[in-house]
Amino acid sequence: MARPIVRGTAAWRYFGDFRDAFLAEQVLVLQVAHPVVAAGVRDHSDYTSDPWTRLMRTGASLSIYVYGGDAGARVEAARLRALHRTFTGVADGKRYSGLDPAAYAWVHATLVKVPVDAQRFFGRELSTSELDEYYAQMCDVGRMLGVRERDLPPDWAAFERYHDSMVAGFSVNQTIVELFETIRTVRKPAGWLPDRWWLPVCRAQARGQLFLIRATLPPAFRERLGLQWTERDQRRFDRFAACVRVVSTPIPAGARTAHMRWIGKLNVWFRAHPRVYRALVRRDGPGAKPSS
Repeated sequence: MARPIVRGTAAWRYFGDFRDAFLAEQVLVLQVAHPVVAAGVRDHSDYTSDPWTRLMRTGASLSIYVYGGDAGARVEAARLRALHRTFTGVADGKRYSGLDPAAYAWVHATLVKVPVDAQRFFGRELSTSELDEYYAQMCDVGRMLGVRERDLPPDWAAFERYHDSMVAGFSVNQTIVELFETIRTVRKPAGWLPDRWWLPVCRAQARGQLFLIRATLPPAFRERLGLQWTERDQRRFDRFAACVRVVSTPIPAGARTAHMRWIGKLNVWFRAHPRVYRALVRRDGPGAKPSS
């Protein structure tokens, strides 16, 4: 067992770092590259029709099981497994389940890797001791979520080999194509927002999101998706990453993760006061629908 996720530990410092958001769409691409995850998103997710709500639900879920305390994390883990148990369907003539062990483990693995990659691109790479502590803590989160022990590599080096081998077997699929189209045509987050204001914002966010996806995906997988990447693109990304690094590095870790910790505590409180939550948002509870 690893140290609990408390102030100052590796998972506390890095999992909710605001720079992780730069990899939000990249990790979704990697998740739906798995055929079972792709089928589940296709059949059960409202990402294409309501990406903003899905994004908020995902953030709420992640914040709870990392920053919501042990009791909150266990409740959230049970909720996620109960919801995913209902996700079944047929893909390529075979039945699938939202609790398919390999797919379930893969989604967890992609989330584990995001903070490490975010620091590699936009901050300071984790030291060996930090990586050891971070990975051990995230393995404990995986166990809490129901990931099988045999699907949790024993250390970070083994985890990277597992991650690379999984990505090596992926290729483009229709869900990835639809994801890219959703990024380009995402509807405005509020109906009152005039189209003349939203359309240029939509085009700008699409350019930015697609650029970050191309910049941060594993190069070989990027090529298999048919995404072009030039030396000029690399120089642009290097300049962007350097700017983020200069601006963000002086910010204390507590400030870089404050938003996720606040969301986690708020959502734990909402779970204890469901009537308040329903009155505010007219839903059944934080993260009422699944995050995958």
